[in-house]
Amino acid sequence: MTLATLSDVVVPASTGGYAVPGLVCLGWEDMRAFAMAAEAERAPVILQAGPSCREHTPLPILGKMFRHLAESVSVPVVAHLDHGYTMDDCKAALDAGFTSLMFDGSRLPLDENIAQTRAVVELAHSAGISAEGEIGFVGYSGGEASAGTDPEDAARFAMETGVDAMAISVGNVHLQQDHEGGLDEPRIRAIEALTDVPLVIHGGSGVPNAQRLSLATGSQIGKFNIGTELRMAFGAALRDAVNADPDRFDRVQILRDTHDPVFEATRNVFRSMNASGKA
Repeated sequence: MTLATLSDVVVPASTGGYAVPGLVCLGWEDMRAFAMAAEAERAPVILQAGPSCREHTPLPILGKMFRHLAESVSVPVVAHLDHGYTMDDCKAALDAGFTSLMFDGSRLPLDENIAQTRAVVELAHSAGISAEGEIGFVGYSGGEASAGTDPEDAARFAMETGVDAMAISVGNVHLQQDHEGGLDEPRIRAIEALTDVPLVIHGGSGVPNAQRLSLATGSQIGKFNIGTELRMAFGAALRDAVNADPDRFDRVQILRDTHDPVFEATRNVFRSMNASGKA
């Protein structure tokens, strides 16, 4: 088994000139393609179960799926809870065999975010796994606006929570469908100057490819979350598969046609972070 914790993969990435993708999973077809792409690229991978994934498939099933995929490949695989909003979410993921818990208290007042995140970190560390926290709300394309991370707050958050990785808000947004967002590099450098905790960028699909590579190779960012660009690849492949033969109705046959496009798109994600060959 190649099951790993978040610390196992992001700590070396944050200092080693690459970043590891946290890939947002929605079902068996995409998570299998992600694991196979990681194997093909000889790269570590973080398989993530966010709120919409958990709404569709129960956490105990997701834990078994992630662990099965870890057993099927020879590269490190992290089973990661993404955007856990309560201690109950995090306890359920721990019980389901996850190796990394992300508590999102970014909407909370700073003191409350620190206290609740610290409790999740203590839970995770007592079980020998990792924890990620978020300081500074990351908004949504066409929706809620982001609240940028204050470097001094980030330093305090990192020190007082003991998180293994820290998600920050530096111009990134969730659900962005193009690569035209751009991150606030001076703010990133200001945060880096005050803490050595590996940094995480949520909404990584919206980061221009050149900037993503530059920051992966030359900053403390050890993890970019990637969801939208791979959902778009899956959706386009599924649409093509359905439209190719109006008489075809077998879902297994239709879904099989999504594998190669998602697999290739995922290989490109690893390359865009200089992660290939780092397993």
